[in-house]
Amino acid sequence: MSAVRILRIATGGDGVGKQSDGKTIFIPRTAPGDLVEASEVRSHQRFSRGRLLQILEPSPHRVEPRCPHYVRDNCGGCQLQHLDTKTQLASRQTFVGDALRRIAKRALPDPPIVPAEKPYDYRTKLTLHAHSGGRRIGLHPYYSAEDIFDLEWCHITVPELMKLWQVIRSLRSLLPATVEQLVLRLDRRGNRHLLVRVGEGEAWSGGPRLAREVQRRGESVSLWYQPPDGAARVVAGGPEAFPATVFEQVHPEMGDRVRQFAIDRLGPVRGKKVWDLYAGIGETTAQLAALGAEVESVEVDRRAVAEAEARGPRARRHTGRVEDLLRELRAPDLVIANPPRGGMEEAVTAELAGMNPERLVYISCDPATLARDLQRLPRLRVSEMQAFDLFPQTAHVETVVVLEPA
Repeated sequence: MSAVRILRIATGGDGVGKQSDGKTIFIPRTAPGDLVEASEVRSHQRFSRGRLLQILEPSPHRVEPRCPHYVRDNCGGCQLQHLDTKTQLASRQTFVGDALRRIAKRALPDPPIVPAEKPYDYRTKLTLHAHSGGRRIGLHPYYSAEDIFDLEWCHITVPELMKLWQVIRSLRSLLPATVEQLVLRLDRRGNRHLLVRVGEGEAWSGGPRLAREVQRRGESVSLWYQPPDGAARVVAGGPEAFPATVFEQVHPEMGDRVRQFAIDRLGPVRGKKVWDLYAGIGETTAQLAALGAEVESVEVDRRAVAEAEARGPRARRHTGRVEDLLRELRAPDLVIANPPRGGMEEAVTAELAGMNPERLVYISCDPATLARDLQRLPRLRVSEMQAFDLFPQTAHVETVVVLEPA
């Protein structure tokens, strides 16, 4: 095909250009300003997709990726390592603004963005996939969800976990034959966890031996085991109460900044009735309660709720799905919501639209579902927006939107 000039970065991280016939084409690993040739072009009714064949004229926004896997193995864990920081930040701003204008039909500018202090070495959780009984353990190439390349070192993950991974790699023969997934995690207390998820097969009894071998090599780990359709449990490495399977922000420092920004935007909360929806392990609830708010929280994960209760302070905590429990809560003055990537169920936005709280602060990790949910809340206007660079080198972005009665 003829050469294509890349115009911008689309949500998801692909470069966007125009073919000679005017059709839009998406090409991963390209940069705004690149002149490229594509291969394996697949044409659809309104657009095409291709793979980068060669760069005829490189963009000034290109940089050399730090991670060897990014180029050598086409690692799909990151999408933007080939772009300089300024271009990455501007692209994430556009992802949010474009979604709100196109999907939510809100005439809003791109939000400002708070940059991350560390562009690498920030993730405190890494999920790896196993192939052939653990002989190959790593991540997927961006072009295939079926293939797995063997991971040596993930450069966006904290070194504490990568040092542990070097030991686990050398001991992979001790993993269960049906291993399907490994999750490495560093918790807030500095403890390291390895969660072993398996497919069908007999129960695994080799956990204590693996933990001993890890310790012999100078590392420590709390070893968890999760059978098919079963709950995860600690099997070696000492008693550890922290539930390694519950959600916690994978970039803690930036996550703290997002939470503080969201709480500040609620305004004075003392004596106010505040809902904390999708509350996780209760960090937001704890801060609100300490400020004198009357908090009711909702979280579906029982282990997360138990962890929140253990951490305190006391609050009215509900365990279950938000859409099932919303009508059981006392009418709020203020609402803070931090739903998963899929956003809020329609029943939740319908309930919130009907009650019209003084202020709703929405924390989102996906611009498209954020925009969809804002479209369902027409009586609430956007009074402030702020994006946060929680996931450098990737196409993900965190956004806080402040909503008030129109």
